[in-house]
Amino acid sequence: MRAAVSNPAPKVAVFLHSGEYDRVHQGLSIAAAAVASGRRVEVYLFWWALERFLQGRLDEPDFQPAREDVADRFETRRIPTLRQLLEHVRESGLGTVQGCTGSLGALGAEPLADSLAGKGLIDGWVGWSAILQRTAGVVDRFYL
Repeated sequence: MRAAVSNPAPKVAVFLHSGEYDRVHQGLSIAAAAVASGRRVEVYLFWWALERFLQGRLDEPDFQPAREDVADRFETRRIPTLRQLLEHVRESGLGTVQGCTGSLGALGAEPLADSLAGKGLIDGWVGWSAILQRTAGVVDRFYL
């Protein structure tokens, strides 16, 4: 009798464009759930989501428009922050976070690129050619 060969779980790709707290939280929550279930995840940061990471705004909910009631629920229910979700994804060994070089240039933030990687917030920098190659055939894609 032959041993069953299992196919690896399909990869998940999360594309974060918006820097709004709720959208980034949703994207990182998807990534955290995927790695918790043993799936590989690639998170790609563009424009305003990348700017949020560059500015280090990962710890406090800052909803726009302001929603103190929701922010209070985040705290009382101990809902993980963006940083905590990101740490879960990266520490799993199944997730990576890549920044878009085009967005980095458009934001004029090239001097911050190395410090972002040094802080453990990003694994590398890629352009669209690499992104398209890495995500070819990925069915589970989330755009936020």
